[in-house]
Amino acid sequence: MPDYDAFLLVSFGGPEGPADVVPFLENVTRGRGVPRDRLAKVARHYDLFGGVSPINQQCRDLLTAIGKDFAAAGIDLPRYWGNRNWHPYLADTVAQMTADGVRHAIAFVTSAYGSHSSCRQYLDDIETARAQAGPGAPRIDKIRHFFNHPGFIGSVTEAALAAIGQLPEFVRHDAWLVFTAHSIPEAMAAASGPAGGLYPAQLAEAARLVAEQVAGAEGHERSWCLAYQSRSGPPSVPWPARTSATSSPNWPATAPRPWWSSRSASSPTTSRSCSTWTSRRRSGRATSACLWPGRPPRAPIPGSSP
Repeated sequence: MPDYDAFLLVSFGGPEGPADVVPFLENVTRGRGVPRDRLAKVARHYDLFGGVSPINQQCRDLLTAIGKDFAAAGIDLPRYWGNRNWHPYLADTVAQMTADGVRHAIAFVTSAYGSHSSCRQYLDDIETARAQAGPGAPRIDKIRHFFNHPGFIGSVTEAALAAIGQLPEFVRHDAWLVFTAHSIPEAMAAASGPAGGLYPAQLAEAARLVAEQVAGAEGHERSWCLAYQSRSGPPSVPWPARTSATSSPNWPATAPRPWWSSRSASSPTTSRSCSTWTSRRRSGRATSACLWPGRPPRAPIPGSSP
């Protein structure tokens, strides 16, 4: 195993107050020609949260938890944190690591899947930060995609079981699991790997693993579906369909189908759990997929990766 002398947490970053929102969005969209009025509309979404994204505090909490785990395991590594789009910026952090004499760091990126935005761009960010830090910059190794790691799958499973436990009793047993994921252009997905790309394949694998663990914990099978949301791009660019073909078979014709609108990818409203995510019946009446009343026919969870 390589002899690491530091741990680096790498993340997306987010505003921590109303004055941060527009500068943050400018960082996210730099070079993409996004109109100013569009940025202003997205900025208003953050007003619902006091101009604060939860991601930075979540990173602080994660670093604290990692520090406790390191101490318990007898691992003596300094911990650093750098973001792509907001303070603390990755370039500043790598410069500090260089000044501190770090030579070989292990990096954990808070993105579980493989695609340009969720993996390659972070690798490029790391190399750019190293180049800016100069010849003494540390070597930085990124931890592999963790979409199927037991720690990740177990945590999502616990959250799913907790959410199921809060459902009304009359729908709890047969409620469908709906896994939501950030939509990306089909060309970007295809470029992330063979057979349509790593991103959709890894999402499907993670959903299947969680569904299987939920079924094991409950003692009965539960139907599930993977749905894309948060599209933000020109209509001329092909994007995945609202509902992925990846799901339990025999989704009933009367069940609500996922329905999303074109929201900015950086809007905090797109990262909420499926309990706030709307669907639409064929009749046009809006409802919640997670709270759909009635008892749709259960279908077995696929036994292998889609």
